[in-house]
Amino acid sequence: MEISSGLSPRVNSVSSGEGKKDDPNHQNFELESIDLVSHTDHQFLTLNALEILRETVRILRYNSIGFMTIAALLICPVSAVVLSNVLVYQPFVTRLSMRLLLVAKTSGLPLKPFIKQSCHKFSEVVISAVMCFPLYVTLSLLSKAAIVYSVDCTYSRKKFDSQKFYLIMTKIWKRVVVTYLWVCVVIAGCLTLFIVLLVSVSSVFSIMGFPPDLILYPAMVVGMIFSIILANAIIICNIAIVISVLEDDSGPQALLMSSSLIKGQTQVGLLIFLGSTIGMAIVQGLFEHRVKTISYGDGSSRLWEGPLLVILYSFVILIDSMMSTVFYFSCKSYRMETSSEETQPVLEALTISSAFAEVQSHV
Repeated sequence: MEISSGLSPRVNSVSSGEGKKDDPNHQNFELESIDLVSHTDHQFLTLNALEILRETVRILRYNSIGFMTIAALLICPVSAVVLSNVLVYQPFVTRLSMRLLLVAKTSGLPLKPFIKQSCHKFSEVVISAVMCFPLYVTLSLLSKAAIVYSVDCTYSRKKFDSQKFYLIMTKIWKRVVVTYLWVCVVIAGCLTLFIVLLVSVSSVFSIMGFPPDLILYPAMVVGMIFSIILANAIIICNIAIVISVLEDDSGPQALLMSSSLIKGQTQVGLLIFLGSTIGMAIVQGLFEHRVKTISYGDGSSRLWEGPLLVILYSFVILIDSMMSTVFYFSCKSYRMETSSEETQPVLEALTISSAFAEVQSHV
């Protein structure tokens, strides 16, 4: 593969002229990439959030059928389950929410409606994550790998090959799952640290004699600081998944490499995360309000609003995964250009080795 080592298609379109006359679609894609640049300096290699979004839209237009197929077969089923909370056992949510409220009261926080709603929402998210874990580790993870592979194929000016993708996944599935499990550990550790820190800070202020209403303010400061830390952790985890697919690293190594890779471009990752989070929150709120709460007449509106919102939610997840992959390529190309390092195209090597093994078995 020509660019699986991490080069941006923009760099490739300027530096390589091979295959431009073979396919007019490829030529159009490359010409669109060339339009935004007139030189190949380091500033050109680092893309901001808006440029990454524009690049993502171009890739989506280039292979819209493939990405929409991934969304329909792998993302939509998970989105429908997550939005509907069909697997969430409400007694568990209530029990966990009551325990959190008890902890909040013990630490000195006032039991205001905001605190109660936050505890209930946090409990719902935790129970949903636990109950939907089999879907996350299968369909959702497979969709992420398929999206990364499709973007890599686009950058390599190759068509998505389902048979080749199957051969690759048989080789790398274990390391992708291991990386995802480490991602879950990191996110769970961040949430646990937040609860411990929040309780500790609130307890200290309570012991010092501050009234509950005033204790709420330092708790809010802790929450804002934690939200930034969690956002950075999620960005690192998303890039680590991409690394586990495209490179021969997994688990803690992929997380460390991801952290090193995005240095200096954390702001871009935060903007991508913020946009995706807002988009998913809006769709979730609409689903909660329009489908779960409101029904017109006999409730027939749910027959089209529910599936439509599931499709929108799946599309946001698709764009988020694509932008994470483009962000990886942007960071990787800048790092390779500044350090002059080279990496082996792992996916292509896996495909060749698999094909060679098949030939050997038939001989």
